[in-house]
Amino acid sequence: MITLTIFLLLAMAASSLFVVAVLGILGYTLSELFSPFPLLRGLGEVAWSSSADFILVAIPMFILMGELLLRSGVTESMFDALDRWVGRIPGGLMHTNVAACAVFAATSGSSIATAATIGTVSIPNMNRFGYRPSIFLGTIAAGGTLGILIPPSINIVLYGALSETAVSDMYLAALIPGIMMALLFSVYVFLACVLDPSLAPHRRQASWSERIEALKHLVPPLLLFFLVVGSIYAGIATATEASALGVMGTLGLVVARCRLTLDLLLRSFEGTVRTTAMVMAIVIAAYFLNFVLSTIGLTDKAVQWVAELSWPPLSVLMCIVLLYLVLGCFVESLTLMIATTPLVVPIIKHLGYDPVWFGVVFVILIEAALITPPIGMNLFVVQSVRKRGPFRDVVIGSLPFVGLMLLMIALLIAFPKLAMWLPSVFAANRA
Repeated sequence: MITLTIFLLLAMAASSLFVVAVLGILGYTLSELFSPFPLLRGLGEVAWSSSADFILVAIPMFILMGELLLRSGVTESMFDALDRWVGRIPGGLMHTNVAACAVFAATSGSSIATAATIGTVSIPNMNRFGYRPSIFLGTIAAGGTLGILIPPSINIVLYGALSETAVSDMYLAALIPGIMMALLFSVYVFLACVLDPSLAPHRRQASWSERIEALKHLVPPLLLFFLVVGSIYAGIATATEASALGVMGTLGLVVARCRLTLDLLLRSFEGTVRTTAMVMAIVIAAYFLNFVLSTIGLTDKAVQWVAELSWPPLSVLMCIVLLYLVLGCFVESLTLMIATTPLVVPIIKHLGYDPVWFGVVFVILIEAALITPPIGMNLFVVQSVRKRGPFRDVVIGSLPFVGLMLLMIALLIAFPKLAMWLPSVFAANRA
């Protein structure tokens, strides 16, 4: 049963079917083959109960935040301000790419939106200043993945809902690894450019007065981040309530910049509705698949199968990591996350690992899936923004960052406190 499920999932994903269709057909097929009851009749109840989950209200809110920031010009000002501060380091604009992705990720929560937004602002400068295309484009594709790790993150909300894990704890656990990932990316760029200065021949020189002046464009996005995430950490608001605060703060920022127009609002609402409809359709299909898997006993059989192997927990964890690296090359990241979470999380709990800690490892593996060919979505996003030039530039430039993600996973395995320290501190303070 487990083998057949994996085979069907891979086969349908490889056939280029829509994600919703893959999950729905898989659930229906397994129901017809293995269930004595017509589980399809429960789809209405599953759709209602999954859509009524309060935490999912945060998804359209975070999407709307990203849409408003993207269309109001906040990103361009933020990028220029960051370039004044980090542009003089060996690597120049590539450090700005990573820093801008990290800051934008802390307000938008979407990887694809982060890569597209920063790529649109940054790529025109690549040829203008003579940067090596591969590593330059790699910093944008990989930096964009920070959007699903640094809070607030839409993917973390989905993982929390599917695994029944507190999103507030997940946000706490992901913060330090997210910052460390951004620093690892910048350290790699720095060392590469020190060894080969031709990779980044241009470095921006800005005076201290210019840097201080640029702070006015950096402070608002950071305040927005502290409004959203800080309210969660302080226990003032839930993740859903914090997302609503974030939308109000973003609207205030847009008004303060005198950019609020009816056209901007309508385009932002349209983009939000389109993206939210896609995500929620996938969520409903995933909950139906989860309902089928639990009813036919596949989840229990997977846990039992792992237990019968009698392997050390670390060996099983390594196999899971390897499996996701392979699947990430062929299965779209959102499909991979939603379709496999109900199967993997019970196994992780059985092995004795904390689902919050594993959630951070899981999200990093999903990040890797975003930049591994041939399905890596961020690779296609960056190439579409670039418009001209070989696709292999983006692929080659992104591969070293996959290695850095694996290094981060190794650090989390060796030092679990990197993820669990903040949740434990806040849990102690609440007590």
